[in-house]
Amino acid sequence: MSALKFCRECNNMLYPREDKETRTLLYACQSCEHQVEVASDTCVYKRVLRKPSGEPRDALKDVAADPSLPRTRSVRCYNCNHPEAAFFQAPTKGEKAMTLYFICCNPSCGHRWRD
Repeated sequence: MSALKFCRECNNMLYPREDKETRTLLYACQSCEHQVEVASDTCVYKRVLRKPSGEPRDALKDVAADPSLPRTRSVRCYNCNHPEAAFFQAPTKGEKAMTLYFICCNPSCGHRWRD
């Protein structure tokens, strides 16, 4: 991945731009229209996601407080008997079918189970 590039004329940041005639990637200044930098790498942006080593892979922090998740009162928590649970569907590892996951909405419980 290339580092940030700056214009030699006005010191503003250079942005990627395509030269459609030659089909090459250039870096151009948006302030002074200076564009002589030919990109040495075609990767413009790369995002690396890393999880902390001690955290479980399926950690669901504060998911019961998420207002976008649907809720139900037809299921009770097995842990604290709370009458409300948030739910969502996700693929089960190694299977093609989707699994229904529930999260207890009791803030002091947060128990998770699947149906």
